[in-house]
Amino acid sequence: MAEYYTLQIAGLTRKLKICPISDTLEIAAFILFSDVELTEACACALAARAPACDFILTVESKGIPLAYEMARQMHVPYIVARKSVKGYMTDVLSVQVKSITTASMQTLYLDGEKAAWMRGKRVLLVDDVVSTGESLRAMQQLVERACGMVAGNAAALAEGDAASRTDLIYLEPLPLFVKD
Repeated sequence: MAEYYTLQIAGLTRKLKICPISDTLEIAAFILFSDVELTEACACALAARAPACDFILTVESKGIPLAYEMARQMHVPYIVARKSVKGYMTDVLSVQVKSITTASMQTLYLDGEKAAWMRGKRVLLVDDVVSTGESLRAMQQLVERACGMVAGNAAALAEGDAASRTDLIYLEPLPLFVKD
């Protein structure tokens, strides 16, 4: 039988399934996909605390609903760093990233046209959950390579040690579950 973690966030309550990611570590799965009410509430609460920006940047894929809704509410465009190069992408920028929920290194790609949009602009980095900070680091590198300026870092949840970061705007902390 599955175990759950009860989360209170943006005025809502959700039960998050606890999932193993290694022999010694489990996480509470925070999934915005399909939960429009939760996505809208988290976006509203984060947008109210976010610094001014010209663009929002997120990583494909779990951060997309949050970034989209924040962009809609803040009236700014959003950009997605992709996990593969698409046929329509040109002059692609890339960085490598190792996420807590992914078994191997990944490469994030930014279309050169989108990179040009960021030149000299303020870019807010948005993710659903920040744990190790590696996805944020990769997005920061993409913004720097595009000659943009990071306006801030925002996430719905700060997992584990990420809750002590002073450079992260987040709504709630989320524990990691270490197995003996």
